[in-house]
Amino acid sequence: MDYSIIFVCLMGLGTVFFGLICLIVLTTLLGRVCGQKQQTRPVTAAASAPAAVPAVNQQELIAAVSAAIGEELGTDITGIRILSVKKL
Repeated sequence: MDYSIIFVCLMGLGTVFFGLICLIVLTTLLGRVCGQKQQTRPVTAAASAPAAVPAVNQQELIAAVSAAIGEELGTDITGIRILSVKKL
């Protein structure tokens, strides 16, 4: 059997696209199954999380950050100037 080049290319492209469509369907289904379980858990954990987190003194936080940066860079803390700190 002698197949033409166009037939081989179309079969290859068809196989790739079929595989990609199968992966999309599979990840969508798994995302829905796993997403339902994850949505119920964080609601209870998120409600109790802020109560468990202690308040942080801003000056102590800046001192700790500047000490860590100074240690990493190997410089003196007096040479470091932190302008702002954002919570991530």
